[in-house]
Amino acid sequence: MNKVYVITGSTSGIGKALLKKISKDNVVFAGYRKHEFLDELNNFSDTVYPFYIDYANPSTIESAARYILEKTDKIDTLVNIAGCVVAGPVENLDINEVRRQFDVNVFGHLELSQRLISKLEGGKIINISSMASFGIFPFISPYCASKKCLDMFFNSLLVENKKDIKVISIKPGVIATPLWGKSIEENSKFFARYGEYSNEMKYVLANAQKNEQDGLSEDRVVEVILKADRSKRPKLSYTVGSDALVASILSKLPQGWINNLIKLGIKLRIN
Repeated sequence: MNKVYVITGSTSGIGKALLKKISKDNVVFAGYRKHEFLDELNNFSDTVYPFYIDYANPSTIESAARYILEKTDKIDTLVNIAGCVVAGPVENLDINEVRRQFDVNVFGHLELSQRLISKLEGGKIINISSMASFGIFPFISPYCASKKCLDMFFNSLLVENKKDIKVISIKPGVIATPLWGKSIEENSKFFARYGEYSNEMKYVLANAQKNEQDGLSEDRVVEVILKADRSKRPKLSYTVGSDALVASILSKLPQGWINNLIKLGIKLRIN
């Protein structure tokens, strides 16, 4: 066996695509949240070890980490993929949903990484961030903030740690992944509270449906993950897709300019 990986969010989207690529020649601890995927993971390969974890339920993080630490003496690469999208105008956001956003996209990854760090010496932590971390995307501010926060915490870990752990942030643009369908399902139940922003939210939901169909292939992200993982000197951050590259460039403009561009974009698309 070549390496030992831990992957969260391994049952769909980018995580599942990565699992298919690396499980043949490596040991992979594969995180799942929905129990209906357990049989599939158990039948995947003799080198795949499923573990249950639900970042919205923090008690599962400790048990997941304990299971992994009992099974292996080292972890070469931890890939933090699991995530969700909370949407809505800031003035109408359900604060409990915002907390869930940070539990899943930030605090869960942080706690799992802390609990596994003793086995990661000389290894890598690869986080799936987003082009949303570069700035404001209207009506998904919780998602944007969570991805920026994720990058900030783990960049500090990179600077501070004495275990020679390399930390990499992968920032995809729009990827054709089930995340969009899940986000529609999770956010639609709050639609009635949007009031005067109903037209904007209809656009956000329609755009999410379009993204699930027309985004880049998940394999494009997997290619970048593996490139970073193979590199002895990986970059701190990788963008995936032309839209992510544009977002990176635009993020360097003065904030007032960015705000005006966003407002113009909303006006052209909604009105």
